[in-house]
Amino acid sequence: MLLRQKFFERPTVELAQALLGKYLVYGQLWGKIVETEAYLYRGDPGCHAHKGQTPRNAPMFGPAGRTYVYFIYGMYHCLNIVSGQTGEGEAVLIRALEPVKGLEIMQKNRRTSKLENLCSGPGKLTQAFGLTKKHNNLSLQKGPLYIYNNKEKPRITRSQRIGLSTGQELELRFFIQGNRFVSK
Repeated sequence: MLLRQKFFERPTVELAQALLGKYLVYGQLWGKIVETEAYLYRGDPGCHAHKGQTPRNAPMFGPAGRTYVYFIYGMYHCLNIVSGQTGEGEAVLIRALEPVKGLEIMQKNRRTSKLENLCSGPGKLTQAFGLTKKHNNLSLQKGPLYIYNNKEKPRITRSQRIGLSTGQELELRFFIQGNRFVSK
C-alpha cells in the first residue's frame, strides 16, 4: 500500500525511524529501506538547511513527502525525503536499501553482481536506481518515486551519522539491526 501524505508529516527523527522497513519503488526497481539519517534545521550543523534557504536546498523547505536530491563530491547523488513542517528545512537521507526487485537492472547500473554492494550507501543506491538531479523536488504521492508500506516491525539501532565534518556527534543515524545491506 502506498504511503499517504500524512505519513511524512511527522517530526524528522520519528520519520527517519518510521521509514525503516518500507519499500522505495521506482518503476521495476524495489528496495527495502534499511538505513536512514535525520537532518534537522536547528542545532544540526550537518544539515544543508541550517544556515537558511538557498536555491540548492529549497526543496527541504517545501512540504513533507517530497524528494531532495543533491550532488556530492562531484560524483554521487543522494536521495532525501523532506520531513517536518513546511518552512523548517528538514529531511531524511536514505542511506541504504536491501535490493528486492529489479536486481538485474540494479546490477547493470552499478556494474556489479554482488548484491551487498548494490545499494549499501547513499551514492550506491542512487546509481542502482538511476536517480539524478532530475528526481529532485518530486512528490512521493505523484511519482515516479513512491514509498510503500511494509507491515514488518524491524529492530532499530541508533548511532552517530557517517561521513560528516560537523554534527557527526549527533546520534541521528538509524538502521535495521543485523541487516547485511546497511552501509559499512
